[in-house]
Amino acid sequence: MIKALGLLGSARKGGNTELLLQSVSAGIKSQGVNVELIRLSELKIAPCRNCGGCDETGVCVQQDDMQQIFDKLLSYDIILLASPIYFMGVSAWTKALIDRCQALWIRKYRLNKLPDKARSERKGIFLSVSGMKKPTVFEGAKLTVKSFFATIHVTYLGNLLFPGIDEKGEIAKHPTALNYAQNIGEQLVREFKNPEFRISIEPSDMMVEHDRK
Repeated sequence: MIKALGLLGSARKGGNTELLLQSVSAGIKSQGVNVELIRLSELKIAPCRNCGGCDETGVCVQQDDMQQIFDKLLSYDIILLASPIYFMGVSAWTKALIDRCQALWIRKYRLNKLPDKARSERKGIFLSVSGMKKPTVFEGAKLTVKSFFATIHVTYLGNLLFPGIDEKGEIAKHPTALNYAQNIGEQLVREFKNPEFRISIEPSDMMVEHDRK
């Protein structure tokens, strides 16, 4: 059974980032796969303290809501990371989650303990919305997300990025955005089920990008 995880890094309920994530999730669900949604802003996730507590075990010593997410990050087949852009990077909730993955970085790169599923068997996509239209507005976030997916041993398939979308719900007025996002979700499951299928992310005004590594 394929398991999909949606990580929502926005606190604005019904906002553009959530609508985008819901549309990709709808495409995944249309292929018979459920998506578990985690609203990061509703959890208590402390920042990484760089305390060294995970250095020998790859297990974070901080006991908070992050403990319920670690195993999902290492076992779910599809990971959707969705965050608005805050000051040219991901939101604070998203960054806290990523920084706490230092324990998983230790586990992978120092202790050589990889997840049971091979990297090629797990897929990830980054979804983001920004009020700014600057061509470089997503660059900092993309570097962070690339490191995140590599650390949790997930193939980073690409990005679905929307600049110039600011007012709550504005993305729903875009002529193709949410339908396109749903189609991406459908393709994501098809690629997972069929190794010969490759998700088609076409260039457009949405700054949709293919980032397979």
